[in-house]
Amino acid sequence: MIRSLFPSFSRAALAGALAAGLLLQAPAQGFAARGPESVADTAAAVIDAVVNISAATTTADDQRGVQMPQLPPGSPFQEFFDEFFGQQGPNGRNGQGQRPQRRSSSLGSGFVIDPAGIVITNHHVIGDANEITVIFTDGKRLKAEVVGKDPKVDLAVLRVKPDKPLKAVKFGDSEKMRIGDWVIAIGNPFGLGGSVSAGIVSARNRDISDQSYGQYIQTDAAINKGNSGGPLFNLDGEVVGINTAILSPTGGSIGIGFAVPSTIARPVIDQLLQFGETRRGWLGVRIQNVDDSIAESLGLGSPRGALVAGVDDKGPAKPAGIEPGDVIVKFDGREVKESRDLPRLVGQTPVGKDVEVVVMRKGKEVARTVKLGRLEETQQAKAEPGQPGGRNGGSVTAKALGLELSPLNDDLRKRFSIKDGAKGVVVTRVDPNSSASDKRIVPGDVIVEVQQEAVTSPEAVTRRVEQLKKDGRKSALLLVANAQGDVRFVALNLD
Repeated sequence: MIRSLFPSFSRAALAGALAAGLLLQAPAQGFAARGPESVADTAAAVIDAVVNISAATTTADDQRGVQMPQLPPGSPFQEFFDEFFGQQGPNGRNGQGQRPQRRSSSLGSGFVIDPAGIVITNHHVIGDANEITVIFTDGKRLKAEVVGKDPKVDLAVLRVKPDKPLKAVKFGDSEKMRIGDWVIAIGNPFGLGGSVSAGIVSARNRDISDQSYGQYIQTDAAINKGNSGGPLFNLDGEVVGINTAILSPTGGSIGIGFAVPSTIARPVIDQLLQFGETRRGWLGVRIQNVDDSIAESLGLGSPRGALVAGVDDKGPAKPAGIEPGDVIVKFDGREVKESRDLPRLVGQTPVGKDVEVVVMRKGKEVARTVKLGRLEETQQAKAEPGQPGGRNGGSVTAKALGLELSPLNDDLRKRFSIKDGAKGVVVTRVDPNSSASDKRIVPGDVIVEVQQEAVTSPEAVTRRVEQLKKDGRKSALLLVANAQGDVRFVALNLD
């Protein structure tokens, strides 16, 4: 066997190499790279805690039924139509004059975390179902009630009432999982309960949707339709993720699946168990990404943090002294690397907690203490996508930066339907070859600030831009409001 691996070695050379231990290291590393010899023991220890979820929704069918045709007396077709319409009756109604019921159902997966009967699954598995059944590996079926559900993180907590303690599993720490670590997915793909697949953590902190609380684990362990809500285990049999989505052009597994990390899921589950709902922290700011040009204009060096584009007048951030133009770089001692990090960090922080928020303001770090409020469904800490970098251009003239500007007056308010109370300088025309056009500034937008200084006239804009050029700046940071009053920061090239 060894000769087949090293055919050019002589017997004497092989013997010497073996004696020196030189041939053992490489094959051993190769075997280790192929993963564990078996995952059978881990699977056997946890599989009884994994369940199938059957969710059914019954609704009244509002579709107008088919009218029973009027047949002549003695028609040979009378018996046929009597049989067809006998159950639902004329106009699609049953014998009691009610609409027939329409039933839809779905299948998914879940797992038990408490022997007393607490089961975890995905929100999208149960949806608004009014009949949920939990099916165990031994075939036993128990009706379940919804304790609470959270569509943002796609989690639901169910309760069943067993006659004896159930097999349960524990959560592990998803933060300890590294890219390349082995994981096991168990679930109910395509209705085939108790299916086990193994793979590795392919990536971490994946942002796969517009949900603010993402940061999914990506795995190549086979996950298909029906795996949703099932657990992703580490080799110690701990749940490190909850399988929730796949990327697939065919509907089947192509080796790209996603799971909610346990560190994100556990606080949500705890709140659902305690309150029946989630109670997330609320900072009361509107944020956007920091791109290269904005980072340069603010003197940040490299892009980082979350740029505050607006502050809610009734939110916790305003009395704490957080201002538009601040870049939040730390929240509660944790670094904010990019804007999407902030909603997740805020949402995971208890309501009412006093939190230190560190911002960059005019090149200096400033710390503020904020007592977090509670995020309601109507409130959103939204991140505006950073605008793509634009072409150089838009030479500074009386128009400034490729923009034709006018003082804000009643005629222009009416012409562009600009919200009452808006202050600044209105854009009446945009040079299509300018950086401003690339950054999607349009006629009717209002320039509120230039480099964090308020402007009320076109001349003020021009003077500020000229000063920035003299100071050696490469870009000018504009605070721009649309006609509805929503604001965003835009960095325009000064070259």
